[in-house]
Amino acid sequence: MRRSTATSADMPANPASGMSTLRRVAPYLWPEGQPWVKRRVVLALVFLLAAKLVSVTTPWIYKLAVDHLSGVAPDTGMILGLGAAGLVVAYGLARLGAVVFGELRDAVFVRVGQRAIRRLAIETFAHIHRLSLRYHITRKTGGLSRIIERGVKGVDFLLRFLLFSIGPLILELTMVSVIFAVVFGWEYAAVVIVTITLYVTFTFKVTEWRVKLRREMNDQDTDANQKAIDSLLNFETVKYFNAETREADRYDGAMRQYETAAVKTGLSLSFLNVGQAFLITTGLVIVMVMSALGVQAGTLTVGDFVMVNAYMIQITMPLNFLGTVYREIRQALVDMGEMFGLLGQPAEVTDAPGAPDLRVTGGEIVFDNVHFSYEPEREILKGISFRVGPGQKVALVGTSGSGKSTIGRLLFRFYDIQSGAILVDGQDIRQVTQSSLHQAIGVVPQDTVLFNDTILYNIAYGRADATRAEIETAAKAAKIHDFVLGLPQGYDTTVGERGLKLSGGEKQRVGIARTLLKNPPLLILDEATSALDTQTERSIQDSLRDMGQGRSVITIAHRLSTIADADLIIVLEAGRIVEQGRHEELLARNGRYAAMWERQSAEEETEAAA
Repeated sequence: MRRSTATSADMPANPASGMSTLRRVAPYLWPEGQPWVKRRVVLALVFLLAAKLVSVTTPWIYKLAVDHLSGVAPDTGMILGLGAAGLVVAYGLARLGAVVFGELRDAVFVRVGQRAIRRLAIETFAHIHRLSLRYHITRKTGGLSRIIERGVKGVDFLLRFLLFSIGPLILELTMVSVIFAVVFGWEYAAVVIVTITLYVTFTFKVTEWRVKLRREMNDQDTDANQKAIDSLLNFETVKYFNAETREADRYDGAMRQYETAAVKTGLSLSFLNVGQAFLITTGLVIVMVMSALGVQAGTLTVGDFVMVNAYMIQITMPLNFLGTVYREIRQALVDMGEMFGLLGQPAEVTDAPGAPDLRVTGGEIVFDNVHFSYEPEREILKGISFRVGPGQKVALVGTSGSGKSTIGRLLFRFYDIQSGAILVDGQDIRQVTQSSLHQAIGVVPQDTVLFNDTILYNIAYGRADATRAEIETAAKAAKIHDFVLGLPQGYDTTVGERGLKLSGGEKQRVGIARTLLKNPPLLILDEATSALDTQTERSIQDSLRDMGQGRSVITIAHRLSTIADADLIIVLEAGRIVEQGRHEELLARNGRYAAMWERQSAEEETEAAA
């Protein structure tokens, strides 16, 4: 019975919820086995508490100074043993102390935050590389890069503001409410508490609405970014079809939708700001009127009036900041939720528990009754069986869609088969580690894609510890060394995005050189020359032929003339083997291979005559 290969990888990653996101972040603030991180977090919290204690003391010192100067209570300054000037100095030192303690808090915590960001970023990056080829085919690179970028920024914001803004704000509001209740009476505390409650409720309600608008804006931003990247990656195609205006219109359409969403977001922000200002100003005016009446009645001093005003201004600032912080925290949770949803995306192909490394002794490859389908309703390979002996070259030919490239992908284990087995020297590739399997296989694809770096870097990618001499030896074997030396910057020449500064033949030679440098015992040539002109193809075929010496080779071929010397030729049609044998044997049978050979020979003669 065959099982389906369709998994959650086919579906977009589901964003993690807010609470699960917070639970995922918490271990980065209090990691096991890392006492230095815990020490820094505790010290940062101590500095935070010190900053808030000094901060709530500052208006009281200001009151004492005012009372002392007004002559209403000339002995108030003696509480601190200071005169009027001393109280003013103490007031200044208190304000400075609040800032210093706050900066010390940030300085102590910054390494903790940056460490968490780095660990999350590398964890996400590594996880994306572990996801299956199926997932990467269905996802868009621009969208993935934006998810990671926004998610990492969200972590930075959340770590700084959730710990050092929301918590301290709650502490400060509580302390101010207690001071009002003790010094001025419960009426003052009631006004402050009601004002804060209404303010926070209004802010949270409106912000929840705004988060939906921000999410829509983010979606449009991602869509526009994907279109831009897709267009730039296909720069040549755009030029070939004179489609610059079409691409600009397509991008402008995406940006127009982003503009609409951004305008809604901006208008909602104005509504939030006006509502917050109304509530906090109303509360401030009520408390100030109450204290003014108290001064007129002689129950309060001018210093008390000033202190009430100072405390209200002091809590107004962080409350105004609360709107921004809460909104950004909610947005950070959305962005991080997308990133953690990506981290939660399961890898379709995984190592078996305790899987050993692959041991290649001879290089025998066996496909034993292999069935495979990308989707349950459409089977691609229908009972494929063949053997590649140690050091043999086996060619796969057939029409498009017959399953040739799929066989190469299955051997590399980009996907797992539904039934049957793929063996290398008697070892089922599902029972060995993917890393050792990938290390044993070299692939030269139809279109070699290069990194936007130097030729040296791209060849050295085949083996990270290769020496300069080994890199040049591989380049000579691929017959590209002389070409590279003829360039003004030699091996330090940058090849451009996806290698666009090199011709197709030059890119293929670089690809061959880095595969030679890898020196794998097994080799897959996936239509490695079909995209090249006939003359370039013939010159590269010599390099490929030399490359295959002493290795087990599976060649996926388009031009039959390139595989006439194969030890075994397998003809595929609709996922089944319809013929197999050596070149001469297949021609003698006068079957499908002979017909393909005759047709291609006629086409090549026509091209040559032309």
